[in-house]
Amino acid sequence: MSKTSVKRLEWNAAELGSPERRDGERSEPSRSGGDSNSGGAQQGVPVGSVPDPEVAAKPARRRFTADYKRSIVEQSDACQDAGAIGALLRREGLYSSHLSTWRRQARQGELAALTPKKRGRKTTVSPLVEENRKLIAANARLSKRLGNAELIIDVQKKLAALLGRPIPDTPIDEENE
Repeated sequence: MSKTSVKRLEWNAAELGSPERRDGERSEPSRSGGDSNSGGAQQGVPVGSVPDPEVAAKPARRRFTADYKRSIVEQSDACQDAGAIGALLRREGLYSSHLSTWRRQARQGELAALTPKKRGRKTTVSPLVEENRKLIAANARLSKRLGNAELIIDVQKKLAALLGRPIPDTPIDEENE
């Protein structure tokens, strides 16, 4: 390379200024420990120290409220320009699958579908099992009432015997009931 081309490159670099960097880039001096270096070791960091990874040990699952989902669906429906939906998703940190799922949920029933759903296996109860449960509960309730009634009858028989008017024992015919 000739001296004039090197001067031309220096002049262009000086005219353009330093390149602009976005927040959080690795080559920033404040994050990398000084000027960007390719030596592997950071300046000013003692050897053997553990760097801060800047992430949580276990990431928390994001949960979106029904109002937030509804507002994002409305904002995306209002987008007119090409690429506006993509810009909305990038700004909010969402995926396109979020938007498509929320739109489908809104079509199926806005208030019911946009509330958080219980995770895990869905339980299905057949009508026969449900009827069996009701009959078992009714049987238990009636058995308890029968036990109380028999206790009252026994007390009445003992009282009648004490008063001198015994009540004869009559067998109950269970087949006729």
